[in-house]
Amino acid sequence: MNPIVIVGTGLAGYNTARELRKLDREVPLVIVSADAAGFYSKPMLSNALAAGKTAHQLVIKAAAAMREELRATLIERTSVAALDAATHRIRADARDIAYSKLVLALGADPIRLALAGDGAGAVMSVNDLDDYARFRAGIGAGRRVAVLGAGLIGCEFANDLALAGYSVDVADIADQPLARLLPPGLADAMRDALAAAGVRWHLGKRAAALNKRGAALLLCFDDGTEIETDSVLSAVGLAPRTSLARIAGLAVNRGIVVDRFLRSSDPDIYALGDCAEVDRQVLPFVMPIMHASRALACTLTGKDKAVAYPAMPVVVKTPALPTVVCAPAPGASGSWQIETLEGGAAARYVDGAGRLLGFALTGAACAMKNRLLTEMPPARPD
Repeated sequence: MNPIVIVGTGLAGYNTARELRKLDREVPLVIVSADAAGFYSKPMLSNALAAGKTAHQLVIKAAAAMREELRATLIERTSVAALDAATHRIRADARDIAYSKLVLALGADPIRLALAGDGAGAVMSVNDLDDYARFRAGIGAGRRVAVLGAGLIGCEFANDLALAGYSVDVADIADQPLARLLPPGLADAMRDALAAAGVRWHLGKRAAALNKRGAALLLCFDDGTEIETDSVLSAVGLAPRTSLARIAGLAVNRGIVVDRFLRSSDPDIYALGDCAEVDRQVLPFVMPIMHASRALACTLTGKDKAVAYPAMPVVVKTPALPTVVCAPAPGASGSWQIETLEGGAAARYVDGAGRLLGFALTGAACAMKNRLLTEMPPARPD
């Protein structure tokens, strides 16, 4: 019997393997990892500097321990170069691996801005442990870091860098931080809280070029302004890894297109996590991955189970202003109602009938999270 093969050892890949083992201890399982295959919490990458954590210290379980826990053949530091759906085989470096069912948990790649200038190649990004190790080493000599992107990851890194003693500039084409998550009033509070922590904002402008200036870097904007820095971190978003699936002939849109059973256009190939597009949604957060991996494990063991997404709040790790966001579903029609409270604010996204479709909380108001979750609609089918 050919094994179930999982490609990827991030949260999506490893959690699917763990859920699978809860249901079936004996089915042959092969896991292919492009990195060292240690298990770690990726969300912790954006707040590890201030805690003084090295990449090695962030590893919760090394590959050997994961291999034993999952009773799996674990192949480390190996890239999958080709997928042949007709013969049920993948090409991983110098070996062919046959599969009965294939799970693609490939993750996503950082989006790179098209910057001009002779310093453009110095831009760093942090998407995994190896990236974090390089970033930590790369900023060691300087004290100034410019962050491109004021979304969730950009704000978390900005806060962490400031806490670690770095001089921090944050730039974004949007007029506010967390533009996709927070209504303006709460976004203003985030801007002010991080400014009080030492972050300098450059909002509503586009980074156009990065040039070398001696040992430093000069970041130039489209409005003619510029700032000098020692390092640049890009945090402008992620693009699902879809090339392997596209070349193999699977349906691909923004991500690898899958249905509610996480099944791709090939009935024996599944995808989840940052690389997958589930019913037109790419959901690169922890909670959707946890729900998807539990459902997929059932399906892989012969008991088809569609994933259902309940309200899934996202915790923004910014100690300067603790924030929780439960975004309204795509296409939801409503408006934000903001209430200022002692030590924070609560924003409710409600429809015309006053039904709660989403919320955002800051500061002390974060304590309202569980109560508001009970007011949210049940698990959504879309």
